[in-house]
Amino acid sequence: MVFSGLPFLFFFLPAALALYYLAPRRAKNGVLCLVSIVFYAWGEPVYVTLMLFSIAVNFAYGRHAERRGPSRPALALIVVLNLALLGFFKYAGLLAVTLRALGLPVPVPDLPLPIGISFYTFQALSYVIDVYRGRCEVQRSLIDFGCYLAMFPQLIAGPIVRYISVADQLRDRRETIEGFAAGIGLFAIGLAKKALLANQFGLLWTVCSAAPPAAMTALTAWIGVAAFALQIYFDFSGYSDMALGLGRMFGFTFPINFRYPYAARSVTEFWRRWHITLSSWFREYVYIPLGGNRVSPPRHILNIAVVWTLTGIWHGAAWNFALWGAYFGLLLVLEKYVWKNLLEKAPAWCGHLYCLTAVCVGWVFFCFTSAPEALGYLAVMFGGPAGGSLDFALYQIISYGPLFIIGALGCTRLPAALWEKLRRKAPAAAAWAGAALAVGALFLCLAYIVNSGYNPFLYFRF
Repeated sequence: MVFSGLPFLFFFLPAALALYYLAPRRAKNGVLCLVSIVFYAWGEPVYVTLMLFSIAVNFAYGRHAERRGPSRPALALIVVLNLALLGFFKYAGLLAVTLRALGLPVPVPDLPLPIGISFYTFQALSYVIDVYRGRCEVQRSLIDFGCYLAMFPQLIAGPIVRYISVADQLRDRRETIEGFAAGIGLFAIGLAKKALLANQFGLLWTVCSAAPPAAMTALTAWIGVAAFALQIYFDFSGYSDMALGLGRMFGFTFPINFRYPYAARSVTEFWRRWHITLSSWFREYVYIPLGGNRVSPPRHILNIAVVWTLTGIWHGAAWNFALWGAYFGLLLVLEKYVWKNLLEKAPAWCGHLYCLTAVCVGWVFFCFTSAPEALGYLAVMFGGPAGGSLDFALYQIISYGPLFIIGALGCTRLPAALWEKLRRKAPAAAAWAGAALAVGALFLCLAYIVNSGYNPFLYFRF
């Protein structure tokens, strides 16, 4: 079930909200936990047991640590168990295919990926590690812990919510009309990003990427990768906005996951703005424990390589993701040790151009699972052999030009800045305008969803 699907919008969400608000205060976490498990079971009933097992064993570790004290062997055991479950369901197929390519007669398991396992596994790890470090109190209620780990607004695509950031909210929160209204506004913005922008750019990317390199011009290739860059941004940031909005409806405040990443002037800055909760997770639980940047340059480079190899692999069970992670790891090393001063002294527009180019090249590695296909596409982008006509590219520019302008402006802080200015000067008018925009956006999105069969969500496969 996806947030932008009709079953969720017309049936599940209204029912979940009704049950939640009708429940007494003490039962709200239990209701939210139950509807979250139903949400998960809707699409993956066979893996509900896996979710319940993850809730039980990580909760049990916390109670064990409370009774017996923090124990390194116990922590190692629960961390290995969490990673083993993630590794088996997500990477067993890749390992088998790789071994078969090396000549070993290994059967390839046919295991569908449990939706959201990459996200809720990292949330569970944040809890057990923070309990071991003494940074958060042990959760004594199995229901409350299940509510945290299975909470449907951020279950399947993040943001990755550390337990320490919502512990107080699990125990004591208050739902307000203002918060609910703000949640609806956030949800409407996210749904509009997904349905009205991401899906349109996705259609263009599908057309461009389907053409063989020999039938493509460099301009067509750049149009295609620009469309994918905007698709994945509005797709994922839209879903994150919907998750934040849903959280507000249920009284929770989740961390922001995107902060205008395409406005960055370097790859380092880009990754401080894109999928912030994932970058923060790796920084807190991998990079800093390895020594961070408080080590010798060779060790620092190794730390970056480890983090970005893991970041790439986390995104998917295919070697192109490892290559994608290695690519960004290399760029980060170069920015820190080779051209740091050059980037700092360069005009802002040079930094933006460099960052956007580097990120678009990275998206090619991200979206093509085959290295030859990715390299062939990159070759066309940078003037390699191509035999296509400019007519196709010019037609797409004319057709999608207004959408690209809207998308480019939507990636900047300009819309938010104009809105804040209106709120300061005319708060009453802003309130009415916000309500009208939210209703209008929801109406347009529903009209599109009802009449369109194209409604993918890229991060479901991660």
